[in-house]
Amino acid sequence: MDIRRTVLWMIFSFSLLLLWNNWQIHNGKPSLFGAPTPTASTSESPAGANNATPSVPSAPAAATAPSAAVPGASAPAPARSEEIVITTDVLRLTFDTMGAQLVRAELLKYPATGQADKPTVLLDRSAGLNYVVQTGVVGAPNGQSFPTHQTPFRLVSQERELTGDNLVVTFEGESGGVKVTKTFTLHRGRYDIDVRHDLANVGAAPVTPSLYLQIERDGNDPADTSSFYHTFTGFAVYSEQDKFQKSTFSDIEKKKANYIKQADNGWIAVVQHYFATAWVPPQGKPRTNELLEVQKNLYAGRSIEAVGDIAPGAAARVDSHLWVGPQDQKAMAALAPGLELVVDYGWLTIIAKPLFKLMTWLHSILGNWGWTIVALTVLIKAVFYPLAAASYRSMARMKQVAPRLQALKEKYGDDKQKLNAAMMEMYRTEKINPLGGCLPMLVQIPVFISLYWVLLASVEMRGAPWILWVHDLSVRDPFFILPAIMMATMFLQIKLNPTPPDPIQAKVMMIMPLVFGGMMFFFPAGLVLYWCVNNILSIAQQWSITRAIQRKSEVAANR
Repeated sequence: MDIRRTVLWMIFSFSLLLLWNNWQIHNGKPSLFGAPTPTASTSESPAGANNATPSVPSAPAAATAPSAAVPGASAPAPARSEEIVITTDVLRLTFDTMGAQLVRAELLKYPATGQADKPTVLLDRSAGLNYVVQTGVVGAPNGQSFPTHQTPFRLVSQERELTGDNLVVTFEGESGGVKVTKTFTLHRGRYDIDVRHDLANVGAAPVTPSLYLQIERDGNDPADTSSFYHTFTGFAVYSEQDKFQKSTFSDIEKKKANYIKQADNGWIAVVQHYFATAWVPPQGKPRTNELLEVQKNLYAGRSIEAVGDIAPGAAARVDSHLWVGPQDQKAMAALAPGLELVVDYGWLTIIAKPLFKLMTWLHSILGNWGWTIVALTVLIKAVFYPLAAASYRSMARMKQVAPRLQALKEKYGDDKQKLNAAMMEMYRTEKINPLGGCLPMLVQIPVFISLYWVLLASVEMRGAPWILWVHDLSVRDPFFILPAIMMATMFLQIKLNPTPPDPIQAKVMMIMPLVFGGMMFFFPAGLVLYWCVNNILSIAQQWSITRAIQRKSEVAANR
């Protein structure tokens, strides 16, 4: 019983600590754990960016294309630049002719949080968010510059709205004797964009350029970030050698980011809750990956690839892919190996991925994500029924002997040694394992934690309704009905369990529903729905097993 008391106190204390810490962060105060709190945008405006283009390395070093060869943060758009809006059925993209940069991306199928009439803005160049996609060419001889994301380009294609299955958008720019043609091919119903760079040597001497693919983002949290649960926002690099590697903005700023620098495969990405932007360079060609801070609170992730020698009058072509959109695991996996890992389940991925596949299969049958959560929880409870039954039988036996435990406590008073010896003797006589109610539950914990992360990370929950008042499973219950149900079911579960002999322990058990229920007021409705269904099924299982044991005891007593 001392072990159970210690475990309960640890859970209760940790829950209170987390609740207080999250409340502090929610009110803009420092975290108790030293993590940076979400802040309003403090990044310098584009006007404060460094416009200077650093010196370019000599031709032999161009193959590795160090960061000194790539211009710094984007310069303010001059009057001659123009913003070009391109629209498909799922994307509205804004390109700036200065560098042919992608400076805004609106996801038309995903409403903004709390604004159903407006699309989610993933990329933007504004006072509140600096998040853009850029490309360019480096490796020019000293004193010259090839076309970069700070070089004027011009739109040469005509179509600006998708009418068929594909939409081709083309920009041209020339500098330092190299003409660069950027071709973006967008597809109906898709968030992946084919990007082709054609490099033509229009000068009189051979050139050895390198192409960089870059994502630039400030270090601020997304606008809809919750203070009560953590999701990752930062850069990710993937390779066959080192697999999935995450780097926070803080790691990059402190130059502590751990990622593969040289590779011939993989991708780079910026990841946030539900959405991602990723560059997938040509596979099988050596490139350099870099994550760096380009100015205060502005970071860049880039892949730099040597194109090779291009003789006068000759040209070279580099094909790559760009993803701008939701974390659609199936579509991302089809685009590049490992790209679906931006939906990060951590060390529980081996359990979480099969759960997600099961959930998507159930949804294909039921057609509603709320009922999918209900069905998935029922299936998981059915699989673990033997373990749960063993746990509930143990707790039912403990409840039967609770009066005898109380009598022992009154008999021995404060003599803990004699009390424990008497309790252990009673357990041996009655063939009760005092930890029998806990151990089967421990086996299930990794599965339930995995399901928690699946529901929290799945973009499919975003904007998905369930019934009546629940119109979006990814946001909190607007009327707090589900959290109230969860607290009520937790209280009922406690009543079904044996009353702890220690009065303080009993009080802790009664307070826990308030603590956990209070936290659930701020969690997505889909997660709270899962806990409610899980609690209701647990109550039904425990009640039926307890009743069966009582009937068996009554029959034995009447013989």
